[in-house]
Order: sequence, then structure tokens, then C-alpha cells
Amino acid sequence: MIPIAVVVCVMGGWCTVYLADTLLRSSSSLKNRYESWLSSNGFTLSPFHIKWHTGIFNRLFARCAHLNPRFLYIWFSAGMVFGVLAMFGSVVLLSKTLLQTLSQMMAETPEGSHEQILQVVVPGVNLPVSQLAYFFIAILVSGVIHEFGHGVAALREQVRLNGFGVFMFVVYPGAFVDLFTTHLNLISPVQQLRIFCAGVWHNFMLCVVALSFLLLLPIILFPFYYTGAGALVTEVVEGSPSSGPRGLFLGDLVTQLEDCPVWGVQDWHNCVQHLSHNPQMGYCVHTAKLQLSWSAGRAFKRLDGTMECCGNNSLTDFCFSYSNNVESKLFACLPVRKTIEASRTCRTNTDCQTDFIPSLCLIPSLENQTRLIRVKHPPQTDMLFVGYPSHLQYSVSLTSFVPRLAFLHPDLPVMLETFCKYLVSLSGALAVVNAVPCFALDGQWMLTAFLEATLSSVILERNNRELIGFFFLLGGSALLAANVALGLWMVTAR
Repeated sequence: MIPIAVVVCVMGGWCTVYLADTLLRSSSSLKNRYESWLSSNGFTLSPFHIKWHTGIFNRLFARCAHLNPRFLYIWFSAGMVFGVLAMFGSVVLLSKTLLQTLSQMMAETPEGSHEQILQVVVPGVNLPVSQLAYFFIAILVSGVIHEFGHGVAALREQVRLNGFGVFMFVVYPGAFVDLFTTHLNLISPVQQLRIFCAGVWHNFMLCVVALSFLLLLPIILFPFYYTGAGALVTEVVEGSPSSGPRGLFLGDLVTQLEDCPVWGVQDWHNCVQHLSHNPQMGYCVHTAKLQLSWSAGRAFKRLDGTMECCGNNSLTDFCFSYSNNVESKLFACLPVRKTIEASRTCRTNTDCQTDFIPSLCLIPSLENQTRLIRVKHPPQTDMLFVGYPSHLQYSVSLTSFVPRLAFLHPDLPVMLETFCKYLVSLSGALAVVNAVPCFALDGQWMLTAFLEATLSSVILERNNRELIGFFFLLGGSALLAANVALGLWMVTAR
């Protein structure tokens, strides 16, 4: 469900705006000045919707439309080809997404939702509140670039631009361009197609630019940050198993999880996944450390069937299982840090027979799915994590970028990375959704212009072409509506 705090903030904000607007319009002394100010500045207010329209950017659009006519012709012609392909590709993608959603609903399991290319995003539900700024700024930038493409393409095709604007609907920002409809109807269908496809084309190119910047970020930030040395801790959740006197601290550089090397954040996630999907690692311990008094503890079964031999629930002792040449399964309650300190990892006793000192492979006897993980972050003492690996993964925030100078903030690369990722995903989603042949979206006008350009010599009656387009639009609208409705249900109802 959507968090109550988010709903209260949104509703409270809009109620305040609407109440202020109503009071100003009701005031006999302020009404005229207020409405005159709104009109002169291009503002329009209605429930849950604010719009700003202006012509101050028209000259900028005109300059961009006349920079290099030959290049712009090739640019927007390539965009036209991409837009047509995207229009058909979006139908295939939405159909696949709908089938995936239906299969998840039928299976009654949430697994596999991350495999979907398109997902409905609801702030506060599947979008962290801490990342709302990235989300809304990325949406606004994607919308502005989208409409910039329409505006420049229209001016290049001699269609007058009346103005440009931005709006806020509920919580979602957006942008729009106001074109002179008469001019738009006079140009050829191919010219119209260049204009209508320019938006999704610019969104796609924005994805390419943001993705390139993301991949080149280590090179761009090389004079200030270096990578490949480990994963730098930027935040530790207070009260989590990763915190505490012998836990992780801000500025620690994690270099290894057990015998899995960590060169960056991705390695950290890969190592955690590897350790969680494989049996608990063991540790090579010299037989001299296996004192008889430690081994004499009586082992008993836990509720999940695993064994425990440290009955006092000590925070420093652990129950280890091992085997020797005489007995196949023995248990020993040992001080965990002293036992595994500087020990090699192992699976069987054979892995420990690499020197002349007799050693055995001791495996921590833990509850199902929990792990003992040794986290190396020199020069500090190794952190010993006990619990679910996913808790370790989500209780620590890290970055692959290590500042070269003390005054450089470690969060700057993280902010750039996060914003680029949002820009890639949201601009790509805007390109896909707008390309769908659906009423009130770019896909409607793209489909109409495409049918006029391709079928006018085959189907002579314009009404027949419009009828074909209507059925395509009806199907595309139903497909998009089904994806949105089921996607919202999957996100908010589960």
C-alpha cells in the first residue's frame, strides 16, 4: 500500500495551493491583480494541476533549428526511422510485459518481478523516499529534452512554435510545446512524422548520453577519485548487524568477503550473492586448538534441524562441526574470532592438507540460510557478520570511488551514478510509452502520419485509413491501460 505519510503530504500540499487560489480569487481587492499576474506570466491552476506557458524560449528553439540544416535533416530522418521502429517495438514490449505480469498473478509469487523491463513506479512504494529528488528531476529533464526535440523539428519543417511550458500533475512533472496546428496540417505526412518522432528519438539519445557518461565516470573523475581498490563504506544502518564497535564505519574500505575479492560495489554484491547461494564456508584450524574440554559440549538440535553445542548462547563462542578419521560428525564450541583468525577457508579436510601441521576443516553450525561471513576492511580487524547475507547487503551503502583528497565528498560519485541511472531508465521509459499507438500520446500522431505516408496510394478513401488507425489506437490504448492497471495493482496491493 502507498504510505499514509506520502498521501497526506501530497493531498495537504495540493489542498493548500487550491485553498490559496480560491481565497485570492474570492478577494475583491486582490482578484483582478492576481488573475492578471497569472495571465501575464502564463500560469494556469486547476485541481492537482499547475501549468506554466511561455514564449521566452522561442528564439533559442529557432537558433537550434537553423544551426546546420544538412545535419538536422539527417538527424531527424534517423529519428523518424527510430520512431517507427519504436512504435511497433513498444507494442511487442508491452505485450511481453503484460504476459509476465499475468503469469506472476497466476503463480501468486513475487519472484521474477525484477526481470520485467517496464514497471509502474509509485513514490513511497517501490521508489525509496530518499531518492524522490533523483526521480522527479530525471522525469523533468527527460520531458524537457523530449519536447525540445518536437520544437526544433517543427521549426525546421516551417511549423510555427507558439511557446513552451512545464506542468505538474499530482506529483509528476512534465513539459510541452505549443505548435501552430494550421501549419502542422499543411505539411506532408513524412514531415509530420519527423516532428512526431523527434520526442522519442531525443529520449533515446538522452539514454545513450547518460549511459555513456555512466560508463566513462571512472575516467571523468580520475583526477579526483580512484577505483579498483575496494568498496568504500558511505553509510551503515544504525542498529544493524554491520554496526557496532567491531562493525563497519564510514570511510572503511572493504577488500574481501571471505575468500571473495572486492574491487568495487558490483563485486561486493556478487560476493554476497555467491555466499548466500552456496553452503557455509569452513575454516582450517590446527588440531592443537581443538582442546578436549571445548569438544565435550553436548550438541542438540534446533527447531530447524541444525545443531547447536554452545548452550550458554555466548556472543563470542560458536558451535563448529568437523570430522576426523575416527568419527564422521563431531561438534566443538570454540571462541569464534580466535578460532578463525588468519585461517584459510575450506570445504573439506582435504583443502587444509597443504602444510605439515595437521589441520581440520571446521564449519560453523548455523541456522538455515544464515551465514558467518568474514569481512576484511584493513587496517581494522575483520568484521564477523552473522545472519542473513541480504541483511549485510542492505545495511551497508558503498561506492567504488575513493577520494584522492580528504576534502572530496565520497557521496558525489554516488549522486552522479544514481542520477544517470534514473535518467537512463526514465528517459527510456518515456520513449517507449510515448511510442505506443495510444490516444493522446505521441504514438497516436506517429501512427496517423505513418498510415497517411504508406497507405494513401493503396487505400484511397481517407475515412478508411482513419478507421484502420482507430482500431490500432484502440488496441494500443487497451494494451497500455492493462499494463498500467495491473502494474499498479501488483505494486500497491501486494
